[in-house]
Amino acid sequence: MESFHSNLLSLTLATLVVFFLLGSSNGHPPLKVGFYEKSCPGAESIVLKTVASYFSQDPTVTAPLLRLHFHDCFVRGCDGSVLINSTKTNLAEKDAMPNKSLDGFYVIDAAKEALERACPGTVSCADIVALVARDAVTLAAGKSKNLWEVQTGRRDGVVSLAWEALANIPSPFEDITQLKSQFGARGLNAKDLAILSGAHAIGRSHCNSFEKRLYDFTGKGDTDPTLDPAYAAELRTKCKPGDVTTTVEMVPGSSTSFDTKYYDLVTRRRGLFHSDEALLQDKESRDVVYSQSKAAESDFFYEFGVSMVRMGKVGVLTGSSGEIRRNCALVN
Repeated sequence: MESFHSNLLSLTLATLVVFFLLGSSNGHPPLKVGFYEKSCPGAESIVLKTVASYFSQDPTVTAPLLRLHFHDCFVRGCDGSVLINSTKTNLAEKDAMPNKSLDGFYVIDAAKEALERACPGTVSCADIVALVARDAVTLAAGKSKNLWEVQTGRRDGVVSLAWEALANIPSPFEDITQLKSQFGARGLNAKDLAILSGAHAIGRSHCNSFEKRLYDFTGKGDTDPTLDPAYAAELRTKCKPGDVTTTVEMVPGSSTSFDTKYYDLVTRRRGLFHSDEALLQDKESRDVVYSQSKAAESDFFYEFGVSMVRMGKVGVLTGSSGEIRRNCALVN
C-alpha cells in the first residue's frame, strides 16, 4: 500500500503546526467512543455492514480505505477534506499529485447514503472515514471484534486545497529525520511512525513510488544499497523505468491480510519504500520494527489501534466548528 506516501514539496507550514497539535483542545468537546449512541444508535453498525459488503466482493478494498484516513488526517487534520471535489475555482486535495491514486471513495459514499437515510444530517464524513478504516482493517485481520474503538464526534471541514496535500503528505522517498519531523508536527512520535507504517502490510504500490531505488538512487544509475540485492533484481523484472501503471504487492503473497509480515520484510531489507528502510536508521523506530517482527499479532493489533486513535485526533473539528456534510464530496 502506498498508504500515506507520495511526492513532498520541500515546504514547511509552520503556521499549520499549531492547528494540527491543538486538535479539539480549543474549548470544544473532545471526541468520545459512542458519540452517536443517542443521535444515531445504529451508525457504526450501518458503516460496518457497508464495508463488509464491499470487502466480501473485493478484499483489496482495505488498503485504499485505510490510506484515505491517513491522507485525510495529514492535511488539515481528520476533517474529511480529502473527500471534497474540486471546483472551477479550486483544486482540492483529492486532485493533488499525492492523492491521484486514492481509491475507495465509493465505499464512503455508500455508507453516507445509508446513514443519511437512517439519521439525516447527523454523522460526519470525517467520522465515516475513521470508522471505515477501522472496520476494513478488522476484516482484513480476520477478526470479528473491532481491533480498536473509534472515538467519534468529528465535524467536516469546508476547505480542501491541493497545495496543502503536496506540502503535508509524507513521501516514500523521505529519510528518518524528515519522517519524524512530519509525524512530530502532528503530535505523533517515532513509535507511532513505526507502528503506523505497519499499514504497509496490506495493499499494492505503483512502481514509480520506488523506481528510484531500483534504477537511479543517487543519480548515477545505481540501486539503493540498503535494498536487498535479490529483491531489487526481482522488482526490476516487474517494474521497468518510467512505468507508472504496474503495481506490486507491498508484502509479496500477503497483500490482503493484515498481520506482522511487513516488519519481517523490513528487517531483511525488503521493505518496498526508502521510508520503510529509514525506520532502521533511528533507534526508537528500529526497536519497534524488530520487536513487532517477533511479536504476537494480538500485540501488534493493540499497538496499531493505539496509534490510530492518536492519529485520529489530529486537528479535528468538534462542537460548532465545521459542518455535517450532506454529500461527502460537496461542501453544504
